[in-house]
Amino acid sequence: MTRRGTLRILVSGASVAGPVLAYWLTRHGFSVTVVERAPTPRRTGGHAVDLFRPAMTISEKMGVLPRVEERALGTHRMTVYQESTQRPVRVDLSKIFSAASERHVEIMRDDLSEIYFDAARDDVEYLFGDSITAISPDGEVRFENAAPRRFDLVVGADGLHSNVRRLVFGDESRFSALTGAYLGVLTLPNVSGLDGELLLHVGVGRTAGMYGARRLGDARTLFLFRSERELDYHHHDVPRQKGLLRSAFRGMHPDVERWLDALDHTPAFYFDSITQLRMDTWSRGRVTLVGDAGYCPGPAVGGSTSLAVVGAYVLAGELAREGGDHERAFPAYERAMAEHVRGSRAAALSAAKTLIPTSRLGVRGLAQGARLISALPAGPSRALLRLTTKGARLHNSMTVDDYPPSSTASRRVGLAGDLGGGLEAE
Repeated sequence: MTRRGTLRILVSGASVAGPVLAYWLTRHGFSVTVVERAPTPRRTGGHAVDLFRPAMTISEKMGVLPRVEERALGTHRMTVYQESTQRPVRVDLSKIFSAASERHVEIMRDDLSEIYFDAARDDVEYLFGDSITAISPDGEVRFENAAPRRFDLVVGADGLHSNVRRLVFGDESRFSALTGAYLGVLTLPNVSGLDGELLLHVGVGRTAGMYGARRLGDARTLFLFRSERELDYHHHDVPRQKGLLRSAFRGMHPDVERWLDALDHTPAFYFDSITQLRMDTWSRGRVTLVGDAGYCPGPAVGGSTSLAVVGAYVLAGELAREGGDHERAFPAYERAMAEHVRGSRAAALSAAKTLIPTSRLGVRGLAQGARLISALPAGPSRALLRLTTKGARLHNSMTVDDYPPSSTASRRVGLAGDLGGGLEAE
């Protein structure tokens, strides 16, 4: 076994989990290389993600919390239009967020990725514009462009459609569990001047919303819908994806029609199924997975960004605790994360049912429930939210170990926190 100080670790993916993992690995004395398919740190428009108390505490330990809070979106109002109903419901989101979690920030994913990247960029080797093509059992890695190199360990932090997972574990279809829901996000001009406000249109089986902040200079539109059958499309076939969105939201509301009209002109577009990954193990030999690559609970609904931050922190910590011995560290990492992953999956399924109602009663329940929680005083609203959401109960009890850079024994710390009921725009 190579000594920890010279252990060479390759991380695939430079979005959120990858840079967080790289930061903590370098702090524990490992040598880290990150490979990223994109030619530069990604600035593709992005969308809003939530950081809840555990991830906020880890960000604080990294020294980046002031930057995270500085770039917070500050969404504090929501206007809900129920399909076929004229009168909107107005909601105080700030009260809902404070009731759900004592510590919470909503931030654009690209901003968060940049902050984490900057935290350790001088201590990490980054290979942009490249991708892994083969990983041998002895650690030799082949790339599309760079010459082959040997690493002691390889970590896939490359998202739901992980290249590392495909190379080592097999086709994604073996592990993906469809929820029957789909997600679309596009960037539009903020012609309505939205600043800290979310406009939401909710109908049976479909929800569309727009949010913005003056600091962004533009707005983001979010589409969530259900399909009784699995949709036939390739995740690189953008025209087909846009056609599916138009079909799913046709005739919903004039606002939504205007958003759909801008589909062919948006500078940034994202579409995917809300899929959960269910693997018996995330590790094989010298390779392991972190974040969405190993245990995506479902984009937009499962708290996956906070889960990825926590997972990266735990993986680095367990490797440090075991002196780089992956045969001991990888199982310890999986044990430490297993309960959080199972809970996040359950919370995601519950959140999807709430966000994309399956009945008219569910549509009314979403709007009126949000209004009730925002109207109540802080104590009762917090109690009601925790009684009615699986995620809040789960994440209030979430704890992870502290992994100091030295070799001293770890101690249990209060990273307990609420991941906000499983509602996340990821």
